[in-house]
Amino acid sequence: MRIAETRPISVSEASALFSDLSDLPAAIIAVSGGPDSTALMLLMARWRASRKTGPKLVVATVDHGLRPESRREAVAVGRLARKLGLPHRILRWTGKKPATGLQQAARAARYRLLAAAARATEARHVLTAHTRDDQAETVLIRLCRGSGLSGLAAMSRRAALPGAPDLELVRPLLDVPKSRLLATLKAARIPFASDPSNRDPRFARTRLRALLPALAEEGLDSARLALFAHRVKRAEAALEAATDQAARALLVELPGGAVTLEAARLADLPTEIALRLLGRLVARIGTEGPVELGKLEALQSALAAAIATKGRLRRSLAGAVVTLAGINVVIEPAPPRRARNLTTGGRGAAAGTKTR
Repeated sequence: MRIAETRPISVSEASALFSDLSDLPAAIIAVSGGPDSTALMLLMARWRASRKTGPKLVVATVDHGLRPESRREAVAVGRLARKLGLPHRILRWTGKKPATGLQQAARAARYRLLAAAARATEARHVLTAHTRDDQAETVLIRLCRGSGLSGLAAMSRRAALPGAPDLELVRPLLDVPKSRLLATLKAARIPFASDPSNRDPRFARTRLRALLPALAEEGLDSARLALFAHRVKRAEAALEAATDQAARALLVELPGGAVTLEAARLADLPTEIALRLLGRLVARIGTEGPVELGKLEALQSALAAAIATKGRLRRSLAGAVVTLAGINVVIEPAPPRRARNLTTGGRGAAAGTKTR
């Protein structure tokens, strides 16, 4: 590890990290009590204290109630926050916890509670302590899952808060290695909690985290992985701009929320741009949100083949219907599904007949 990556973060460096937050009226700092979020709280408190003006900062700790220690850790965060001159709120995830998909459910609950806390304090921004190490792990996870370019761009410094598009999630430490945060806390003699779930090999992120030292020996350290994500994000922006241009040139709006495109011009687009354009339209016109990449690729491939052979095609995907007929491709909302016949268990009215 380079020496520069073991130095504490100075007040001047923190000022640069938080410079784009100066004009916010208020912000929520999400602090679990772990090292990363504790360092974020410390750095932001120092930064705000060094300024005459700036946002009102409120610390929020989500107690998921999944470990006996979680309540005590939340209280400890509160003590430190008050010592740093920051108000603190404990947000509790109550109710029955799911038997499967616990991490995903906990994440959704966390953002839901943070969104409520932000609205209660009239803040429009929630700050989290995602680091360069988290970015590297996210890249590896998405590579393993076969993500496209959008997924490999990993996390952004600013994004809509999940489940609350009217609020913004800010990750001011995304380019900072975890080692520097640990050094900052050590220099300030500030303790932090350690969540054992971060070492639980049942979780993919934990298993991939364990691989990072070996990958670093081959040159694929967190800095390289984060740089890769940055470069992918740059390419992603260019592809999205090209897709915007294609949409302006090709789309014709139809009544009822449908659109049409000239098939030959769609076929002339680079495959990636055609894929993105179709994905946008199906997500917008359909009823099931963003489309799974593999299914979208299958649709685009079939559509390109039908256009090349002057054939016909009609497929449903994510609540939209894509039809090639003649020289045009039409994308329209799928018709409502027919209700099941409750008296016959979903079968046709006549015994032995089948519905299609």
